Amino acid sequence: MASRDRGIRVLRATRAHLDALTDLFVPDLAFYRREHDRDRVREFLSERLARKESVIFVAIEGTGANASTVGFVQLDPTFSSLRLSRMWVLNDLYTAPDARRRGVAHLLISAARTMAVGTSATHLELLTARDNHAAQRVYESAGFCRDEQFCRYGQDLVRREEPVFSG
Repeated sequence: MASRDRGIRVLRATRAHLDALTDLFVPDLAFYRREHDRDRVREFLSERLARKESVIFVAIEGTGANASTVGFVQLDPTFSSLRLSRMWVLNDLYTAPDARRRGVAHLLISAARTMAVGTSATHLELLTARDNHAAQRVYESAGFCRDEQFCRYGQDLVRREEPVFSG
């Protein structure tokens, strides 16, 4: 799947995109106060792609030697017992700081939505930090609605100094 707009192409990520994807993934994790070794991040992403456990799209601006990866979205498949259907979790969406406010996030969300519909999914779900107001505005402008019906809970299965998320 490829999408073009504003001089930006959105492509499904392959192993060829791993280095650029890793370069964007590291600051995304840092935003959520998750510091990881770059090699570990690259290995994680490589495994997701190789095992086809995630679908990742990259936004690329420019062509040839001037091309740069300016954003990505990572989606993981799951199922909804309440909806009795397939759904996708939009786990990560990141746009490079110098590419923000140019529609990159909307292009990536559109690619995610198109892919989800193409797999007969009935729902696309995501989480973001309570204080990430910029992302919340993007998601709401893209048609996502805040869930007021359910409380989200989680349980770490590995000891950590601080929880991965709190609800």
